[in-house]
Amino acid sequence: MNKPDIRKKILQIRKKKYTNNVEIDFKSIIRILRKKKINKKIIGGYYAYNYEANIMTILERFEKLNFEISLPKIEKNFQMNFFHWSTKDPMNINEYGIPEPISSKIKYPDILLVPLVAFDKNFNRVGYGGGFYDRYIKKLKKIKKIITIGIAFSFQKVKKISAGKNDINLDFIITEKKTK
Repeated sequence: MNKPDIRKKILQIRKKKYTNNVEIDFKSIIRILRKKKINKKIIGGYYAYNYEANIMTILERFEKLNFEISLPKIEKNFQMNFFHWSTKDPMNINEYGIPEPISSKIKYPDILLVPLVAFDKNFNRVGYGGGFYDRYIKKLKKIKKIITIGIAFSFQKVKKISAGKNDINLDFIITEKKTK
């Protein structure tokens, strides 16, 4: 199945199966950070949109542990950057209807929590098709060492995703059931 077909199918399933009561395991993320000996303190998160796994509780817990939170803003030419954000801060709504931080203080994450539409056992992902995260991860890896963790529901796993030349694999995938 090609990416547009996978995207269409999984988005329909996600809309039907979505529940806000399902929690992604915070301890799984902490285990990854310990295993990888990551002690840097900037988490790149996202504001859940279109039935994505909600990570606000995770971001709140990281903030209580004195991690700095950053969230994405869409910029010109289909680019994206991450900006400082606190769980107490207001947000703006972008042209796609997604809340974004108001801050103009760019913060390059050490750990990037990545939303996705579908994933496979090889850590390939399908997003919405704009390439925002692939371009951002490629840019960020030129600046610093990062860990990328895809966040999804277990039902978003598919058998195989054919990766294109611009697609970036994730380091880990975490669902409500387990770490991959």
